[in-house]
Amino acid sequence: MITLADVNTMPQAAFVEAFGGVYEHSPWVAQKAALSRPFADLGAMCQAFSAAMHGAGEAEQYALVRAHPELGHRLGVDAGLTAASAQEQGGAGLDRLTPEEYARFRALNDAYTQKFGMPFVICVRKVGGHAKEVIAQAMERRLASTPQAELAEALHQIDAIAALRLHDKVVA
Repeated sequence: MITLADVNTMPQAAFVEAFGGVYEHSPWVAQKAALSRPFADLGAMCQAFSAAMHGAGEAEQYALVRAHPELGHRLGVDAGLTAASAQEQGGAGLDRLTPEEYARFRALNDAYTQKFGMPFVICVRKVGGHAKEVIAQAMERRLASTPQAELAEALHQIDAIAALRLHDKVVA
């Protein structure tokens, strides 16, 4: 764990090294957030990261969403799956799908990607009990959404994921 005092004084390169993976495969978010230091508290740090993401152009935002893994991939199939994503998906049981559950997730992932051109993103750590079913139902429900609404929802979910990851790394 890193103290907030250390966060506020670390060199830019060290900051990006420590926090560049908080937003999946997108160290540019940490680079921009670092410019808002010093942070008064952990909430201000989370807000700076969010502002960096929301201040980006639509192309960068879509690239950020597309950097996220599909949910329910078979273990070992997604070489780009980060340790944090693997742990989060595992906590929701997505690494232990039955063949029927896998087929359902595969079909939902395919339909979602075909419609929106990006993977479905949800903060699995905030889903709660019966996570696999809740996530599948959210995928089904969000398939009826618009591209603009889904980009906004994906960014909202990514912020939630990042805030949890920052809380895992920083002691206030």
